[in-house]
Amino acid sequence: QVQLVESGGGLVQPGGSLRLSCAASGFTFSRNAMSWYRQAPGKERELVARISSTSDSTYYADSMKGRFTISRDNARNTVDLQMNSLKPEDTAVYYCYALVWGYKYWGQGTQVTVSS
Repeated sequence: QVQLVESGGGLVQPGGSLRLSCAASGFTFSRNAMSWYRQAPGKERELVARISSTSDSTYYADSMKGRFTISRDNARNTVDLQMNSLKPEDTAVYYCYALVWGYKYWGQGTQVTVSS
């Protein structure tokens, strides 16, 4: 079955960096675009970044441009999110997402807290 397992969250000070990773299994990873979403307390889940199956195309939400970088390794079935210059408003649960055979799959989420 499809599984998405995130790791790498934690507590970081404003201006700091974190790298999230998502390990995927149960589908042909190299054929699927992958995305990261986040959900802050009391807010709706929002798209953070997306990467095409071959890494030739990426998309970032406006507030993440220039600070976050999405990448993938099709040999290892992983997709990463490098987050720099973190702000308190980046505090959220971050989710890995894949649309596989028309079905939406989410990881369990990893908490990112940006606070001094």
